[in-house]
Amino acid sequence: MSSATQDRTLPAGSAQIELEIGGMTCASCAARIEKRLNKMAGVTATVNYATEKAKVTFLESIEPLALVAEVEKAGYTAALPAPPAAEQPQEADESAPSAADERVRALRQRLLISAALTVPVIAMAMVPAIQFTFWQWLSLTLAAPVVAYGAWPFHRAAWTNLRHGAATMDTLISVGTLAALGWSLYALFWGTAGTPGMTHPFELTIGRSDGSGNIYLEAAAGVTTFILAGRYFEVRSKRRAGSALKALLELGSKDVAVVRDGREQRVPIGQLAVGDVFVVRPGEKVATDGVIVEGTSAIDASMLTGESVPVEVSPGDAVVGATVNAGGRLTVRATRVGADTQLAQMARLVEDAQNGKAEVQRLADKVSGIFVPVVITLAVATLGFWLGTGAGISSAFTAAVAVLIIACPCALGLATPTALMVGTGRGAQLGILIKGPEVLESTTGVDTVVLDKTGTVTTGQMTLVEVVPAEGEDSERILRLAGALEDASEHPIAQAIVKGAVQRVGTLPRVEDFANIEGLGVQGVVAGDGTSHAVLVGRTRLLEEWSQHLAPELERARTEAEAKGRTAVAVGWDGKARGIVVVADAVKPTSAAAVRQLRALGLRPVLLTGDNASAARAVADEVGIEEVIAEVMPADKVDVVKRLQGEGRKVAMVGDGVNDAAALAQADLGLAMGTGTDAAIEAADLTLVRGDLRIAADAIRLARRTLATIKSNLFWAFAYNVAALPLAAAGLLNPMIAGAAMAFSSVFVVSNSLRLRRFDALPDNRTAEPTA
Repeated sequence: MSSATQDRTLPAGSAQIELEIGGMTCASCAARIEKRLNKMAGVTATVNYATEKAKVTFLESIEPLALVAEVEKAGYTAALPAPPAAEQPQEADESAPSAADERVRALRQRLLISAALTVPVIAMAMVPAIQFTFWQWLSLTLAAPVVAYGAWPFHRAAWTNLRHGAATMDTLISVGTLAALGWSLYALFWGTAGTPGMTHPFELTIGRSDGSGNIYLEAAAGVTTFILAGRYFEVRSKRRAGSALKALLELGSKDVAVVRDGREQRVPIGQLAVGDVFVVRPGEKVATDGVIVEGTSAIDASMLTGESVPVEVSPGDAVVGATVNAGGRLTVRATRVGADTQLAQMARLVEDAQNGKAEVQRLADKVSGIFVPVVITLAVATLGFWLGTGAGISSAFTAAVAVLIIACPCALGLATPTALMVGTGRGAQLGILIKGPEVLESTTGVDTVVLDKTGTVTTGQMTLVEVVPAEGEDSERILRLAGALEDASEHPIAQAIVKGAVQRVGTLPRVEDFANIEGLGVQGVVAGDGTSHAVLVGRTRLLEEWSQHLAPELERARTEAEAKGRTAVAVGWDGKARGIVVVADAVKPTSAAAVRQLRALGLRPVLLTGDNASAARAVADEVGIEEVIAEVMPADKVDVVKRLQGEGRKVAMVGDGVNDAAALAQADLGLAMGTGTDAAIEAADLTLVRGDLRIAADAIRLARRTLATIKSNLFWAFAYNVAALPLAAAGLLNPMIAGAAMAFSSVFVVSNSLRLRRFDALPDNRTAEPTA
């Protein structure tokens, strides 16, 4: 069973597989496939409409091909995962378009062809001045391919729905467009609509007619094109759903320097095995999870853990793949490779969170599920009523088909895409990127916002905070000498001191006899101003080895700094400890205002971090957050979100690191800082382009406003058509009334959506607003 991937957490005798599902058009399709698979004995399945995948747990006695066959019986396609060899495409094929890209391209082509054919059809129907002799036949020539080719995906989906006794938006589109085309064909070939000189006069008078002179080709073609446009924008945004996993996996190294037979040789990462010894030079990524055999260094794990303070490592310490070696040369023995690494496990967490995330059923599908059966029932009742009253077969069918035609709402195709385009366009001007319409529904009930600390509430970079001099010493002199010495070091803390020193005191003096004392600090001779000093910068232990002990006030400053989660670096020269330099991940100046704005929206802020409790508490107090969850391992962040959801809360998560990606996907609403990692951005629902947390409040406000606009659009899209249904049932519907109802509803929807252009950031946030 090579296609199934055995999971260590699965019950004995069972396996797990991920099927690629094709042919789904809405969330109800995913629910139908899921229900079908779960009916099989020994099978548990979840189907994700967004990622178009089914995660299936099944007994090993069941062949995977049986699962595929079951999906195909439901009217959809399924494919087994590619074998491992096929998952590594040749470099020459990397530019080849994916299946998702091909689907988007095919849909775009269908839309463009339909739009080109539809525009003249609508123009001829709505403008009597260009209704030349036999215009109706040209209209048929142009509209028929739109209904047949353009609307084919809707007809196919409607047939699938019919076989399962369901009705969705696709059913409504298919029934309405086919009814409009069918009646137009009848009127042209057997009625009076095909006679030379026939026109549709621009009049809104209500009068009885047998309908044989009326054609509704503009309705059939227009509805198809509008709905295709909406579907295209949806599919294009949905294509990005799986990008979070790709972004995560791309963080890892592509090759590695392995030590074999005493010599280094670079091999592709796929050839690395457990037990192999490999070399990591300064600035390189650690190729895979392992244990240090030789060397000491500082590891920058911020990409994975989100915490900005580098970790000092030495022989015997564990290191994680994809972290960066910020110091000296390391020799590492691989302990886990491939799918067993921490990076791969985090990728699985993201995927599981996406699969488990409840998919929001489209509003249009919800309404259609009720509206379609009602309309069809009304059409049948209308036909029976007029036949029963002796009005004649032609008049009876005219009224019945008119009910079906007027029920197909043009504006429904515009309701979501227009509001989404205007809302996302305005959002982009404000530094907010919204991924798709399903994101917007997630904002309505959110009551808790979980904020990652590093890179979200704080800057995510080590910054010089303060200099504490010993009695009688000068702060600038301490900083000048410490900065000069640290300038020769690659350590992230050293670079923070250097940057702060340059900003505060300017040019730094030269250094001689520089030496890096592993794990303790640096030493050297700093010359300048006609003098030179033997300077020590580093841990307190380094100075004590040279009999330079901290004075009580310096010891107190060091203890206070470390209690707040800051890093205190001791500085001494010429036989005496002279001061303490404190560096830390500083709180962003806008974070406190952002927390106040989020509270004003009815959200309860929670600070989440892997840092120690005292450091987290200090940051929380500074920005005004009461609830703090500290010392959380990267892989456990998703569990914190699940726990909060289990308490009945609807959770928004704001983060920026790879370690936040799974939690962002699990949250009801994920917001990623645009200054963060690609994995976090791809896993989130909203992206805040700038690293300003205040934009989160504007993002939630904009998303809620856009959703309210979509809901009002959908209401009016149906309301106009429902209002005309009595006219249709009474046999009083003429083409101009049908066209006017559709035109008025479309104009309302577009103008209502355009109101979103007036949305503005909160007053305090406008100073940071980029120009459009």
